[in-house]
Amino acid sequence: MESYCNAFGSYMRRSFGEIVYKVNVDAGFTCPNRDGTIGYGGCIYCNNDSFRPSACTPALGIKAQVQRGITYLTRRYKSKKFIVYFQPYTNTYADVAELEKLYREALDHPAVVGLAIGTRPDCVDEDKISLLEDLAKDYFVLVEYGIQSIYDKSLVFINRGHDYNCFLNTLNLTKGRGIHIGAHIIAGFPTETIEEMQCMAYELSALPIDFLKIHQLQVVKNTRLAVMYENSPFHVFGYEEYLDFIAEFVERLSPRIVVQRMFALSPDDILIAPRWSKTRQEIIRDIDNLFKSRHVVQGEKAQATIMSSSE
Repeated sequence: MESYCNAFGSYMRRSFGEIVYKVNVDAGFTCPNRDGTIGYGGCIYCNNDSFRPSACTPALGIKAQVQRGITYLTRRYKSKKFIVYFQPYTNTYADVAELEKLYREALDHPAVVGLAIGTRPDCVDEDKISLLEDLAKDYFVLVEYGIQSIYDKSLVFINRGHDYNCFLNTLNLTKGRGIHIGAHIIAGFPTETIEEMQCMAYELSALPIDFLKIHQLQVVKNTRLAVMYENSPFHVFGYEEYLDFIAEFVERLSPRIVVQRMFALSPDDILIAPRWSKTRQEIIRDIDNLFKSRHVVQGEKAQATIMSSSE
């Protein structure tokens, strides 16, 4: 698959001369869409157990989580370089002094070469960006903004708590500061047509983002989306349908954007739909085979679209 798209693993190998592994940590953050600052209950699909690795244990503290993750990855893969990924909830949702303490604690290990920070576009400001800019002078710093969709109708549907323009404003605040910018979107909201979902590739390609995560909408237990799905089932991606979708999406996406993720897999014990009965490796293999058979090349249609629109 890495031969057909600008994949994260290849990018990191080119940048650091070897494979760089992620160490996931949980700093114990919450979210303004859960604690009442913006709203309660979070986004309608949100169940952090669906993407929090079991190794993330905030009670251990950052230093202990980093050490445990590095020890495990070193033993299993003989790895030497690591990025600490602040993953669950909103990882800029604290004052700058607290954030600096947590980030520097993560960077204190000599094998750590950088940070990846998952957050919301409405939870950064000039002081926080300045902190990240300062850290980026010596380390790889990637801030991953969860935008989920470029369509306000979908952001309202999922109770996101901010609009698309909020992301664009935050993007302007972040760009040109030495910070790598990532975006995270979800495909499959019932508020959007397939073509609208595909067109997100064109929109994102025109923006100053460096990395992208995209995955299918998943309905998981203990969420408001699960109640909606039970009361009035809506369409979710079938397996072959999603493979077709991602192939087309990648062709529309600018080749300069590094693709970090193309799908997600929630634990079977909480996943309601779609249930594909596939392992991660099986999905990677099937995407790879599809890309090969169709000669999928990232940006092939994005370039054609730009050329035709300028003629």
